Amino acid sequence: MNNLQRIASALALTTVVASPAMAQTIDAGRGPVPLTVPMGYDTDVPIPLIVSLHGYSGSGEGHDRRWGISALADRYNFLTIAPDGTREAEGDRNPYWNASSACCNFAGTDIDDSAYLRRIIDQIRASYNVDASRIYVIGHSNGGFMSYRMGYEHSDVVAAIVSLAGANHLEQREPPPNPVHVLQIHGTDDTTIAYRGGEIQGNRYPGAFASVSRWAQYNGCDTSVASREMRDLDASLPGHETGVMKINAGCRDGGSAELWTISDGAHSPVYSDTWGEQIVEWLLAHPKPAHLLD
Repeated sequence: MNNLQRIASALALTTVVASPAMAQTIDAGRGPVPLTVPMGYDTDVPIPLIVSLHGYSGSGEGHDRRWGISALADRYNFLTIAPDGTREAEGDRNPYWNASSACCNFAGTDIDDSAYLRRIIDQIRASYNVDASRIYVIGHSNGGFMSYRMGYEHSDVVAAIVSLAGANHLEQREPPPNPVHVLQIHGTDDTTIAYRGGEIQGNRYPGAFASVSRWAQYNGCDTSVASREMRDLDASLPGHETGVMKINAGCRDGGSAELWTISDGAHSPVYSDTWGEQIVEWLLAHPKPAHLLD
């Protein structure tokens, strides 16, 4: 099985979760996308926004069903949207995000997903009372790669990103204008996007630790200081199988970097009962400071 087949087949796992009570739509130029609005939404109270991105060959609806993010909107009081990427013109016409040289714009099109997702964020902000300090982008695989791109190119609005089995850009760049909180989650047995880095069609991508280390540097953190703990993320593995490394000492205000390593974890974990809660609670604990808001 080649890399493209592994990326496509890794998304077969599904978990059924409850649907939120309210749904609206946003159209940023590629057709309407469902927006989850919590039942308790009050136009006078700013609430967070979570943009959730599927992997290569996936869909926003399927990704949200697996992670269960929209099902938590009422409990935690946030807006969330899970758009679809562009379909390839030929072959299986898999949806993808143009996130980096490695993943996953295999036809080399000029599609600008960064601008598209920014338009989605801006349209939601224009129509709803979004908490400007809590705008987040999360994603799996290709969506994780795209989360890194959004954090880098839109550090003025993105407070934090979460990437599961994605990777940062490989090349050295200047830090973005603003710090961004970064969380990378990755299984050591991922055979689709390798934990230690690899290549797709000759284009290399960095490993999980390298991705997090680069963002720790961007955020001005002291990379020699890290705290550690354990978590349970994968229901198929015994105990608290995930080691957490936090790099948050000496960081610029509004920035930090974390790596959650799922020991023996695959590309698509068997998500624990608290997977969605752990992601949402981490995001909400990492706002953008008031002095950095646009």
